[in-house]
Amino acid sequence: MNEWTNAKLCDVANLILGAILFCAPWLFAFDPGVQSQNAWISGLVIGALAIAALAAFAVWEEWLNLIVGLWVAVSPWVLGFQGTTAMTVHVVIGILVAILAAIELWMMHQQPPHRTAAR
Repeated sequence: MNEWTNAKLCDVANLILGAILFCAPWLFAFDPGVQSQNAWISGLVIGALAIAALAAFAVWEEWLNLIVGLWVAVSPWVLGFQGTTAMTVHVVIGILVAILAAIELWMMHQQPPHRTAAR
């Protein structure tokens, strides 16, 4: 990592958000069950995608991050834990992850990588 770009900073932020989501059941005393399991699994996926993006950027990682972020944001209603602290944590982190992924996709669209001609 010789050069810290805005995209890498977004990936680091996603890594931190994934870690917070993973630890949220303990930090915010979620009830055991689906809300804790969703936080653990989604946090791991967000963290793994952020690490993969930091190691070798690929557009598909950002699309997956966008999808996972949107899932985290709507999961309280799909899984039935609305009206809880877990819902607030999921919605806030999900929206932040989705926004960061959208920003990275937008930056990629504005300045696509240069391709070399294959001979």
